[in-house]
Amino acid sequence: MEKTSHSHLTRRAGLALLAPLAAAGIFGNQALAADPPQLLFVQSAADVVTTADEVRLKNANALTLFFSDRPKRIAGHYKLEEWGKLWTEGKDSFLKDHPNAVLSVFEPGKEDATDTVVELLDYKAEGADLVYKVKVIKGTLPTKGGQSSLFIDIIGMPLTPMSYAGVARRAVY
Repeated sequence: MEKTSHSHLTRRAGLALLAPLAAAGIFGNQALAADPPQLLFVQSAADVVTTADEVRLKNANALTLFFSDRPKRIAGHYKLEEWGKLWTEGKDSFLKDHPNAVLSVFEPGKEDATDTVVELLDYKAEGADLVYKVKVIKGTLPTKGGQSSLFIDIIGMPLTPMSYAGVARRAVY
């Protein structure tokens, strides 16, 4: 698996986000336009606090990890300031095209994780916390905090068969 840090990435898993990777030779001689990789993002936190329309990842990891599936198999990370740009910059910013996500929380006293599919409507960083305005698509937000991960949907491909949140959104529509 190729691994790289991507401070030079700008936006969207279409060509705009991946063009710097192609220019850097990450994809070799493959045609990027014909077969762009599908990226999935993961944010993790020591705790989570939720309300009906907000998810606060408490003491979140300062890096948002991303990876792709076969055949590209790339992995890397965004720093918080880079992640914030995905929300505000470009014609396809997350503010204009909201991503779906699965919030997975290990609540105290429960054996299994609580999984909730949400649409991420807005984002801000507050100190070590990541705060999202959300709309619940499937499930119920946890009432107690706990170790958590936010799995953010395949960028630019919200309705692909590989996307759990995309499948949930299809069922809603």
